Amino acid sequence: MIVLGIESSCDETAAAVVRDGRVLLSNVIASQIKEHSKYGGVVPEIASRRHMEAIIPVILQALDDSGMELSDIEGIAVTRGPGLVGSLLVGLSVAKALAFSRKLPWVGVNHLEAHIASVFLSQNVPRFPFVALVVSGGHTNIYFVENFGVFAILGQTRDDAAGEAFDKAAKLLDIGYPGGMIIDRLAREGDRTLLSFPRAMRDSLDFSFSGVKTSLVVHVKKHGKPSTREELAHLAAGYQEAIVDVLVEKTLKAAELKSVSQIVVCGGVASNSRLREHFADRTAECGMDLFVPPPILCTDNAAMVAVVGNNLLGRGITDEFSLNAVSRWPLDATLSCR
Repeated sequence: MIVLGIESSCDETAAAVVRDGRVLLSNVIASQIKEHSKYGGVVPEIASRRHMEAIIPVILQALDDSGMELSDIEGIAVTRGPGLVGSLLVGLSVAKALAFSRKLPWVGVNHLEAHIASVFLSQNVPRFPFVALVVSGGHTNIYFVENFGVFAILGQTRDDAAGEAFDKAAKLLDIGYPGGMIIDRLAREGDRTLLSFPRAMRDSLDFSFSGVKTSLVVHVKKHGKPSTREELAHLAAGYQEAIVDVLVEKTLKAAELKSVSQIVVCGGVASNSRLREHFADRTAECGMDLFVPPPILCTDNAAMVAVVGNNLLGRGITDEFSLNAVSRWPLDATLSCR
C-alpha cells in the first residue's frame, strides 16, 4: 500500500509518501522556527496560519519527490491529535478533502504512536514487545509497547516535558530558540561535572522537571547570567546532564521492570547528542538493544504518521468525515477513542 502521510500538530507542516509502512519514498517538512523564535516558543495562532499557507505546496512537493501522482496514492493518514487544535484542523481538513475527492480510505493517527512507529523506517527495527521513551517539547512518557495500537503507560511527566525544560532554560539565558538544540550545541564545549542540578523522583518512573528548572533560576539569581561562552557552556552541560540522566535511568528501570531487552527512544529530544550517547553507553552496559530513529525522523514528520496509517488501513480501520481534532489523546486510550 502507498500511503500519503500528513502532519500539522504543532509548528511543522509535513507530508510524506511511504510504501508498505517500511519504505520511505519522500519526506518533506516546512519549519516555522523563524516565525516563532522571537517569542521563545510556539504561538498557536501564527502556527495555524502558516500551516494554511504551506500545506498544499508541501503535499505537492512530497508527491513530486516520491515520483508519484495523487492517483497512485492508495490511502491517507493524518495526525488527529494530540496537539494544537488550530494546527491539527488544517491537516485534518486537507486530508478529508483529498480522501473525499479521490474516494480514498483515510484514518486519523495518534501523534505519540506515530513517534514510536518512526523507528520502523530504520534498517534495524525492534521486535515486539519493547519499552519506548517518547520525549519532546510537549511529552515525556514511557510506554510498554506490545504491538501496533497496544500500549501501556509506565511513566509520564508530572509537570514540564523535557523539551519544554530545555526551551524555558534557553529563554531564561537569552540564548535563542529552539532551546534544546542550542543547549546541546553549547554543552559539547562544557564540563558536565562542574555544576550539579537536581534529579527528581528517583524512586518513580514518573518525571518532574520543574525542580531542575527552578534550580537554574535560583543559580542565575545568585550568580547572574554567564558572562563568557565558557561559563555558559559549563552551565548548559550541567543542566542538560541532569535531564539526560533522569531520562536514561528511568527508561532502563522500566525495561527491567517489564523484563524486556529492547528500548526505543523517539521524539524531538531524541535528536539530542548527549541523550543518544548516554543511552548507547548504558544499554551496552546492561546488555540491552537500543533503537533510535535518525534525527530527521525524531522531530515532527509525516513519514511516521504514514507508518501507523499503513498498519491501520491494512487492518481495514478507517475514519468517518465527522472525525474531529483532539488536543489531548492519551496513547493508552488510542483504540477506545477510535
